[in-house]
Amino acid sequence: MSSRTLLCLIAASLCTPVLADTVWMKNGDRLSGKIKVFDGGKLLLETPYGGSIALDWKQVQTLESDQELLVKQDAYSGEKAKSLKAAEPGKVTLANGDAPKTVELASIEQIMKPRPVVEDFLWKGNVDVAMDYKRAENNTDDYDVSFKTTARHGRWRHNAEGEYNRETKDDVTTTNNWSAEYALDRFITEKWFWQGRLEYKRDHIEDLARQRTVGTGPGYQFWDDELGAFSLGSLINRTDFEYRDGGKDNFYAAAVKWDYNRYLIGKKVEFFTNGEVGKPLGGVAEYALDAEMGLRYKVTEWASLNLKAEKDLIKGTRDSDLDKTRYTAGFGVTW
Repeated sequence: MSSRTLLCLIAASLCTPVLADTVWMKNGDRLSGKIKVFDGGKLLLETPYGGSIALDWKQVQTLESDQELLVKQDAYSGEKAKSLKAAEPGKVTLANGDAPKTVELASIEQIMKPRPVVEDFLWKGNVDVAMDYKRAENNTDDYDVSFKTTARHGRWRHNAEGEYNRETKDDVTTTNNWSAEYALDRFITEKWFWQGRLEYKRDHIEDLARQRTVGTGPGYQFWDDELGAFSLGSLINRTDFEYRDGGKDNFYAAAVKWDYNRYLIGKKVEFFTNGEVGKPLGGVAEYALDAEMGLRYKVTEWASLNLKAEKDLIKGTRDSDLDKTRYTAGFGVTW
């Protein structure tokens, strides 16, 4: 091959445009980028000129992509397409070898990158760390580490979270506790689910030393997409209290749980709140509240800064009420 021919080939390859996904909107706009996910009525398109853009699915006319994508026309099963090809308005063609299939956009529930082994497996979560060291007239060390993660496959969703708090003042420990929770959701319909949960709390300082909770009940998922999620659950719980002097209490309670998060400013900022409020069915305590609220700012795709306020309140326990409010600022990782 001559040097002139080689030079022409190199020039041609440099002039070839980089392949990108394309979305045609009903108003005539044409957007290029990379399709990240479609869920909850929003198509998330990653662009080099505007970051992540959430497009209203009802305003999409058609689209194309050279990615291998999992296209789900219901909440639990899907078809893996080698690529997507533009079709007539309101439709898209799933290109899969010799058997292309054209479907209505309105029939599509989700589009996502298939995962190995378990194709519709979705896993997300975060770990937050806050530390405060003060050296003055009174020396203070304060640590707070928490995590929360969710994994979903088909009709099943696994939820796990935990937290550790420790604070010392002049070498005297004033706070030392940890908690862990696991919940398993089984979706009955696209929105309704049934939850079973286990929770354990351990406090090395307060009179109420241990709390164990087992509960079950229905819940409703209002939405869960790339821009956030919101769910409510109602539970009947069995709770056991163990006090520092060896005394014990147990009771049943009706509780309501909530879990809400919303991404703002192009997914740079996340507002979140979650918690549980419960009313015992007779005796032991009047009511209990365990909640948190905060903001998380994404510095990179995985690193974040966070501000949180936490409230832990049990009214009417055996000896005295438990009432703790905690504010933290720190850093974390998300995925």
